[in-house]
Amino acid sequence: MADSTPRDRGPSQRPGILMGRPFGIPVYVSPTWFIVALIITVMFEPTALRIVDRPQSYLVAFLYAVLLYGSVLVHELSHSVVARGFGLPVRAITLHVLGGVSEIEREPRTPGREFAVAAAGPALSLALAAGGYALLHFVGLPPVAELLVEALTAANLIVGVFNLLPGLPLDGGRIVRAGVWKLTGRQRAATVTAGWIGRALALAVLALSAGVSATGGGRWLTVLWGAFVASFIWMGASEAIRVAVLRERIPLLNARALARRAVRVPQNLPLAEAVRRAREARAGAIVVVGHEGDPVGIVSENAVNATPENRRPWVDADALTRALDPGLILPADLSGEDLLTALQRTPATEYLLVEPTGEMYGVLATEDVSRTVARP
Repeated sequence: MADSTPRDRGPSQRPGILMGRPFGIPVYVSPTWFIVALIITVMFEPTALRIVDRPQSYLVAFLYAVLLYGSVLVHELSHSVVARGFGLPVRAITLHVLGGVSEIEREPRTPGREFAVAAAGPALSLALAAGGYALLHFVGLPPVAELLVEALTAANLIVGVFNLLPGLPLDGGRIVRAGVWKLTGRQRAATVTAGWIGRALALAVLALSAGVSATGGGRWLTVLWGAFVASFIWMGASEAIRVAVLRERIPLLNARALARRAVRVPQNLPLAEAVRRAREARAGAIVVVGHEGDPVGIVSENAVNATPENRRPWVDADALTRALDPGLILPADLSGEDLLTALQRTPATEYLLVEPTGEMYGVLATEDVSRTVARP
């Protein structure tokens, strides 16, 4: 399965091992892949045993597992390369238990580009299946190669067709979204429509797997796998709907409107006194300044709340500050997507907002932004 939905994930959350950078795009393999590779190897080994003896049959089966995920990588690379062609940043590709995901940082700006990015993956998978079919019918292959090409041809055909199913988070869902977006001119409505189709598709997959199991076709394993796939589709569709609703509120974000008034305090000032001054000034944040009056850090609200009041007279305020790295100083005029991009670039709980002249305006707390976006 493939998923080219745009993602927001920091480098510290990277779930895998870096395997390379084709076209300059980092490719990670999740630890879950090794479990799946083992399962595929065990399941495919009896088929390989018809061609070669043990232990070579296990090597052939493992080679199939590697080549299968190689096909998934090519599928994801097609999404990523087309996206980059449209100027969309691609953070990484990750191969995992259900296939792969292309982490594209922004949505395409037009329905046509959305369609091109979404259709690239299934198109290449089907092209690989067609190429495998041609090899099998027009080129004489050794037995082992013929077995691998035959299995990979079937796998790419399944991947291509499955990803064309018309529901998010599958590529077919993004194609549906592009079509609805083109017809209505409303991206959010298109996403919600494709998301609900995805939810219906998840229920259909679950019902189909239960029906196949009831007729004796695979029994409990069919139901288990169907439930696994259905849950993936349902969660992906639900997340797409949630994000679409949230993104509608993004243009309403404004750093100035969300800023907290900040009180300046000198270094080495006891925390108790700093908090008293903030309360007296009705400020929602405390900024520590240096000897020349320049801000050097923001006192962490979480750290203040975690410090018992009886200890605050003995703790300096600057002991609870985070130094003002460049990414933590933002223009007060930021709004909408630009504001979110700045916050994602340097994750933190508080940011110093400054005027174009460099003068301090206030402090922006991440929780205030999150509360505004999530407000019903």
